[in-house]
Amino acid sequence: MNPVLELRNVSRVHGQGDAAVHALRGVSLTVQPGELVAVMGPSGSGKSTLLTIAGGLDAATEGAVLVEGVELGPLPAKARAALRRRAVGYVFQDLNLVPALTAAENVALPRELDGVPGRQARADALAVLAEVDVLELADRFPDEMSGGQQQRVAIARALVGERRLVLADEPTGALDSVTGEAVLRLLRSRCDAGAAGVLVTHEARHAGWADRVVFLRDGIVVDETGPSPQPEQLLGSRS
Repeated sequence: MNPVLELRNVSRVHGQGDAAVHALRGVSLTVQPGELVAVMGPSGSGKSTLLTIAGGLDAATEGAVLVEGVELGPLPAKARAALRRRAVGYVFQDLNLVPALTAAENVALPRELDGVPGRQARADALAVLAEVDVLELADRFPDEMSGGQQQRVAIARALVGERRLVLADEPTGALDSVTGEAVLRLLRSRCDAGAAGVLVTHEARHAGWADRVVFLRDGIVVDETGPSPQPEQLLGSRS
């Protein structure tokens, strides 16, 4: 089985000389199809930098990043953008919804940019909006939604189409606990269906949905472990 995502000895340095900031230091990570990996660590540990590099939104200073066997670094910008649209779904902390587009248009946009006909792109968008339980928002603009509703639309945009790699940066931050659990269940189901996922979170209970948990500190992987058992698993083991 070929990995969906590979980071090979990746470093990222911002600035130069005495002002240089080492956001990542020799990080290696492999994520297989069907696998959800949680990334945890204190503020400033490099978690968000890892995601932006994995998704081709930023470039590594050293090392290699491969998505479905394709190394991102040597690709021209246009080819890298096309690969992101086709294969990578990204849930940003600040959502990045387009204010002038409705929820359905925001979700359909990656599909249309990748050449999917408008009618099919909208059908795909409506299907995934229903999955995250906000179908009724399809024709509303972002400023007509609550923060939690915008978050769910952003998650729908990351999941639309056949995304092989889903990168989520604190995807439940603006959601209540019930809705947050539903979103994590959806992310888990996408991985169970064959996608690879990387979830940045500071909540141990959210990391419990993952197959592995990677801990970062000062840009270095300091530990890696399986998730803690979920409450229902603990109950089941006692019966």
